[in-house]
Amino acid sequence: MTKHTLFVCKSCRRSEEELAEDQACDGKILLDTLTNLAAQQFAPEDLEIKSVGCLWACSRGCVTAFAHPEKQTYLLIDLPPDEEYASALLQFTQMYISNRKGAFIWDKLPEQLESAMFACIPALSATEQNADEEDDLS
Repeated sequence: MTKHTLFVCKSCRRSEEELAEDQACDGKILLDTLTNLAAQQFAPEDLEIKSVGCLWACSRGCVTAFAHPEKQTYLLIDLPPDEEYASALLQFTQMYISNRKGAFIWDKLPEQLESAMFACIPALSATEQNADEEDDLS
């Protein structure tokens, strides 16, 4: 079984201000918080949290992406690097893992994430299937 992956941009900042030399970026703070909370809630074989250098949404605060090869991918933006939002992300993670397509019921989405949903990208397996169906019609 393939793991679900939560990508977290470790270089995200919600401010243009220069950071002190020893000050962590907001993305790194969110990553650490998520990693600590997830260790208490998820088995390592179910979820992998991966830091990435950049998710190319630098002006949009902390950015994360939920991915699985057979499910749609979600990109979330403008996330504060605090425990409240980390907990909301992990609630969404559970919803994502529990649904075979990665779908979720909007009314059950944690309120903190409603404005953070930015993109839903079709699963790679779905796009391959659609291409095969189009080839059959040609």
